[in-house]
Amino acid sequence: MRNTARWAATLGLTATAICGPLTGAALAEPAAASGLYAPSALVLTLGHGDSAATVTPERAVTLTCAPTSSGTHPAAPLACAELRAAGGDFDALGARSDALCTREYDPVVVTVDGVWRGKRVSYERTFANECVKSSYGTSVFAF
Repeated sequence: MRNTARWAATLGLTATAICGPLTGAALAEPAAASGLYAPSALVLTLGHGDSAATVTPERAVTLTCAPTSSGTHPAAPLACAELRAAGGDFDALGARSDALCTREYDPVVVTVDGVWRGKRVSYERTFANECVKSSYGTSVFAF
């Protein structure tokens, strides 16, 4: 019984030591931004195939848009701005009119999972090929 209590105390102190500074920093930053914020953190994946259920992701990036733009996405600030303009609606990201793509069918599946402004997001879209995928929006799917 004494080992269990010692183990629990050790875990509690370790968690406090590791997570305590992170929690304080996380709470201090939004307060400076005049109030609480709804989190926006997404994981985007890309793979070749017809559906996310049968595709192995070939690339994956993270995109955090609140409180600031960050993540492994190569153009995080632009992607966040584009998503904010679309109200977080990935279907509202229209194709650029200047894109010229072949009619080759080599399907590319993009998935998005995470949280956008505090609400759970799960999105999947199959594009005819890489060129068509890249023509949607300017930066969200450019990874």
